[in-house]
Amino acid sequence: MVKQLSWKVGGQQGEGIESTGEIFSIALNRLGYYLYGYRHFSSRIKGGHTNNKIRVSTSQTRSVADDLDVLVAFDQETIDVNYKELHDGGIILADAKFNPEKPEDTNALLLSVPFTQMATDLGTSLMKNMVAVGSTCAVLNLDVEVFKEVVEEIFARKGQAVVDKNMEAIKAGYDTTVEQLGKTDGLMQLDEADGKKRMFMIGNDAIALGALAAGSRFMAAYPITPASEIMEYLIKKLPELGGTVIQTEDEIAAATMAIGANYAGVRAFTASAGPGLSLKMESIGLAGITETPLVIVDTQRGGPSTGLPTKQEQSDLMAMIYGTHGEIPKIVLAPSTVQEAFYDTAEAFNLAEEYQCPVIVLSDLQLSLGKQTVEPLNFNEVEIRRGKLQDDLPEIDSKEYFKRYEVTEDGVSPRVIPGMKYGIHHVTGVEHDQSGKPSESAANRIQQMDKRFRKIENVKFNTPVYKNAPHEEADLLLVGFISTRGAIEEAITRLEADGLKVNHAHIRLIHPFPTDELMPLVASAKKVVVVENNATGQLANIIKMNVGYANKIIKYNKYDGNPFLPHEIHTKCKELF
Repeated sequence: MVKQLSWKVGGQQGEGIESTGEIFSIALNRLGYYLYGYRHFSSRIKGGHTNNKIRVSTSQTRSVADDLDVLVAFDQETIDVNYKELHDGGIILADAKFNPEKPEDTNALLLSVPFTQMATDLGTSLMKNMVAVGSTCAVLNLDVEVFKEVVEEIFARKGQAVVDKNMEAIKAGYDTTVEQLGKTDGLMQLDEADGKKRMFMIGNDAIALGALAAGSRFMAAYPITPASEIMEYLIKKLPELGGTVIQTEDEIAAATMAIGANYAGVRAFTASAGPGLSLKMESIGLAGITETPLVIVDTQRGGPSTGLPTKQEQSDLMAMIYGTHGEIPKIVLAPSTVQEAFYDTAEAFNLAEEYQCPVIVLSDLQLSLGKQTVEPLNFNEVEIRRGKLQDDLPEIDSKEYFKRYEVTEDGVSPRVIPGMKYGIHHVTGVEHDQSGKPSESAANRIQQMDKRFRKIENVKFNTPVYKNAPHEEADLLLVGFISTRGAIEEAITRLEADGLKVNHAHIRLIHPFPTDELMPLVASAKKVVVVENNATGQLANIIKMNVGYANKIIKYNKYDGNPFLPHEIHTKCKELF
């Protein structure tokens, strides 16, 4: 009996690899296990190696597993690419169709199972993934009936006969593998789960739900990996709530359309990845100088240019803070879990309206597309705050303009929506006076710039830094942002077992930077390791700029397109002592 295991299925893209992992995951999630799944896929529709690695545990897990217990292979390339992850005692379940060969330098057990042939005998080779699921059941000593509910949900619209055939395929895979094993108790078995019902979702789903909960009723976007699922989810859900999604002709149109909707009083947003954000930059500047609320989601991926469009990276950080020409106030949030992605996205709409500026929700491919178990979300925790949006105005002289950009102590001016009586004002992308009329006066320029930047001097955001800091004086402080949190947390457990005193800080408010929150942790640590998926150490450099202590800060960067594994962080930190 084991408390956790790692399972991977691989083959050629377009062969049903994702659906195999999906069926396996959903069934185990419903039994009450915690899961964390990460897909490695190519930037093409069909062809090229793809795999889906899923970690199953009796306790919360937020990271890709270091090693592998079971590898399901639909081709030899899957074995050749992934076998080194298998630990001693690991198992390869391979389709007999390609005459699988086990590399000489592995002690894993190879079971050749005729996935394709059995599926073909049952009516169609498309069911080979179901045969593979059944084979997995035999190895893990799972009852095949745990998959019945999932199969019924997926194939019910195709009729009971299709449901029965797929269950028959699972049973066939189970029986054939049991025969090869020579016993029915499998080779490894998970401890019993708690049976509790939890959500199973990707970060993009949580971001979309957060927008819905915040009252957003309009999204303008252009499809791009790894952000498209946000748009795809809302295309289905927003019309049910009286909202809509517009797929625009390009990223520039998406940003300006969202700005227009926000100006009209609708909570609107857009979402994209690095290349799309580059195109949106001028529009983000427009939102900044016109002080129009705007929420933008950036799901980071490998760059530059098209770069690695389906791989993990965190290299947009500097661009999100400083990318616009000229200087505007903006807020950059960085959720580190799926739950935070939901709550932070909802809060982003409040901040955008309260501070009347662009708010960027910074995700990455691992968080956005990694599918994992999530505790139930509490929609009652989401509140809607609209800042200084006026619902009525005092009477003014008919020749006067409303002071939309009035200079105020906190830097936030009163805001109206078009058509409000006594609210007429001018809106322009050039510098302007308090009523919005263009002005090139040096004194006015200074006054308006200072006013805009006063807005973000005291941004109120719950938990700008997630802290797990049990030590007043630590040997090591580990710092990260977004999806590195799970790997860092596991590495800390191992480092503490090695006798080191380790604190953890995960930055959730990237800009304006929470200097006062992080400073004491950095000051009290002997060494500070900043873990991030980019080549230049962008977060480390931001910390040096805002906190100092450059002599303590050690960059640990990974930029090969893959997420951090816990053992990598553990090994790196051990080398420092």
